[in-house]
Amino acid sequence: MEIAIPIFDVITALDAVGPYEVLSRLPGAEVKFVAAEPGPKRTENGMLALTADHSLDDVPHPEILVVPGGFGTRALMHDETMLDWIRGAHEQSEWTTSVCTGALLLGAAGILRGLRATTHWLSLDTLRELGAEPTPERVVEQGKVITAAGVSSGIDMALRLAELVAGEDVAQAIQLSIEYDPEPPFDAGSPEKAPDEIVERLRALGAERV
Repeated sequence: MEIAIPIFDVITALDAVGPYEVLSRLPGAEVKFVAAEPGPKRTENGMLALTADHSLDDVPHPEILVVPGGFGTRALMHDETMLDWIRGAHEQSEWTTSVCTGALLLGAAGILRGLRATTHWLSLDTLRELGAEPTPERVVEQGKVITAAGVSSGIDMALRLAELVAGEDVAQAIQLSIEYDPEPPFDAGSPEKAPDEIVERLRALGAERV
């Protein structure tokens, strides 16, 4: 089972690594990190590099596509090399998925038009502009297209995908193997729950970075 995760400069690491940790444990899984040009791709703060061992052309038709997010997606929304590859991969994939602002690339490729979809809460309006019906849900399934909200939700999405691909027992075994049993110290993981001043601080920071 070939699983492709495209990576790029200014990526959010957990968007890619979270699903990788889950999906790499599926029986027969072969996860490939791909990019227009193979090599290291630096995260948003420049402190970490993820390496693409394969070019996009090396993996044209993966069974599973996982598109991560990060501020690097903004430039890629206008990169026809990446968008054409996503369209081609989606045409024959069994599952097409995204994490966080990876959904913006699916939207820019025309895949989310008319579909319910989610992304990071700061980018939901952009999804609407791309023809999707945005929703703040953590994981959204629309046929073979599955979108996940911000960053950490990619783990939830990947566990659901593992269930769909290999069954509930396998998915639960993977969850146990990575000991995914979150007990966050704060109940501030969504804009509906976080204090208003925190929400506004992040909203201002996000607008400034964009």
